[in-house]
Amino acid sequence: MAFAKKTLFLLLTSLAITHITLAGDPDILTDFVLPPNSPPVDGNFFTFTGFRYLVSAPIPPKFTAVKATTEQFPALIGQSVSYAVLIYPGGSVNPVHTHPRSAELLFLTQGTLEVGFVDTKNTLYTQTLQPGDVFVFPKGLVHFQYNADTKNPAVAISGFGSANAGTVSLPNSLFNSSIDDSVLALSFKTDVATIQKLKAGLKG
Repeated sequence: MAFAKKTLFLLLTSLAITHITLAGDPDILTDFVLPPNSPPVDGNFFTFTGFRYLVSAPIPPKFTAVKATTEQFPALIGQSVSYAVLIYPGGSVNPVHTHPRSAELLFLTQGTLEVGFVDTKNTLYTQTLQPGDVFVFPKGLVHFQYNADTKNPAVAISGFGSANAGTVSLPNSLFNSSIDDSVLALSFKTDVATIQKLKAGLKG
């Protein structure tokens, strides 16, 4: 009986470890992955220049995320990392969203930010960040960032533990999709007219 319990324990432990191992991006069996039909590579393949213009660019009129993921930077394929520079003009918000494939580690370089996330028990965790602060948004949880200072911009850099963390914007996913208005009205305990007003507001 003790042997059976021990065997079952080891089996369950092995399955749990395997599950944890498979939770991130898949491991690769080479140093790096080349896109199909790629010519021979040099240092340029491993260099991303898409952030250069940000050094001297003016602050944009609305929230802007400039990303370095596999889409923009193919050298990241299989590397389980990606990056984004987030720019918040005064009073702007990065709307509530999730990253289904990664946690987010945000480093504030300029301005102040109100940030927060909601856990699976529906508890809200918030913080006011100052330059130099780092905040982690756990993987898959709904979160936001808001620049409450209407006069000054904020800039942050976010790192992700996935080459393509994905972003699911809740307002867009719910109100700019083809989900039937009556389903949304029932889900939010409101009426179709209210749902249609929300949809119209997002398009404006």
